[in-house]
Parts: sequence; structure tokens; C-alpha cells
Amino acid sequence: MPSWSCRLVTLLHGLLVTCLSGYTALLEGPWPLTHAGSPNTPLQIHVLCLTLGYFIFDLGWCLYFKTEGCLMLLHHMLSICGMMVVLGLGKSATEVNAVVFVSEITNPLLQTRWFLREMGCYHTVLGEVVDFLFVFLFLVLRIGGGAFIMQAMVTSPEPIWLLKAGGLAMYIVSLGFMAKICCFVRRKMWKKYNSWASLRSMNAPVKTNGHLTAL
Repeated sequence: MPSWSCRLVTLLHGLLVTCLSGYTALLEGPWPLTHAGSPNTPLQIHVLCLTLGYFIFDLGWCLYFKTEGCLMLLHHMLSICGMMVVLGLGKSATEVNAVVFVSEITNPLLQTRWFLREMGCYHTVLGEVVDFLFVFLFLVLRIGGGAFIMQAMVTSPEPIWLLKAGGLAMYIVSLGFMAKICCFVRRKMWKKYNSWASLRSMNAPVKTNGHLTAL
């Protein structure tokens, strides 16, 4: 099925790019919070080229099959433009690579959630763990960590104004995704509460002729 093939490509890309960008940002350096606007390293260039190729593929998929809304399409176009500018300038891959890391680390969990749903295994303990990790990592890394990266990028004199504006736009898009995730969490918690309340009412004793009788 086309959807399974696309999801497998997305899953493999997410795993590979998360590992590579995480290694570059956290171990190899330079540190994005203090060296924004630094010249691109060979590994950073490879990571961005790989990610750029995937985003062009996924944007084409979304446009052809009309599977995503305006927010996701805007996210893809901003990502593609930002990576092309960084590769063309030969600098600022440090902070963009860090943004790739905090953004893509939740992607494998999102794809795993889709596969679990397709296989009928979503409403299990594993599905609950995947949802929790996705929401937790999104809020901590993409929103929390992304805020520090954006601050470092905006306050540094090295990155050009176009990248700073693009970075702010990307963070606003992430806030839009966060709003959707919060709505998802609220709906899920409400369903769980209703299920718990219904189960409790079924197991509760009822009065019959002045006496309590278990159902």
C-alpha cells in the first residue's frame, strides 16, 4: 500500500536523521546555543541534504494525495527554504541542525502510533506509552528546547535576518502544532474520564426497597 511505503520512509528518515543531528548538535558541535551562525561542517551538510531531500519528497506526497492541512504544508515549505538558504550560505547549519533534531525526534513515535492503529494495537499499553512519549518529547524538546535555540539564533549577530525571521516563523508553526496536541490530550483525557465514570456507575450498588443490592 502507498501509505505504508510512505510511512516506512518517514520512519526510517526520522530515526536516521534524529541520530545524526543529535550526534552533531550534542557531541561533535559546535554548540548551537553559543555558536549560532558558525560555518557548516561536513556532517551538518550531509544531514541537511538528507533532510532536504526527504522534505521535498514528503511535500510532493502531501500535495499529490492531499493528506495534510495548511499548517503542515507551511511547515514543510519553511523547512525546505531554510535548509536551502543555509546550504547556499555555507553557515548557520549549527542552529538549523539543532532545530532538525528537536523536531524530528518525535517523528518516529508519530509513525509508530500510525502503524499501531493500522494493526489494531493502538488501544493497548504500548499505544499509551507511545502517546505519552510523543507529547512529552514534543513539549520538552520541540517547544522548550526550540525556544532556547530560537533565542540564541535571534540574539546572535551572525545569522542573517532572513534566517531569524524563518526561525521565528517555524517556532510559531510549532506552537500551532502544540495547540492541536493539547486538544488531542484534552479529548483523550475526557474519553478516559467518561469511560471510568461509566464503569463506576455500572459497578455501583443501587437501592431496592430500601436495601442496597449489588448489580
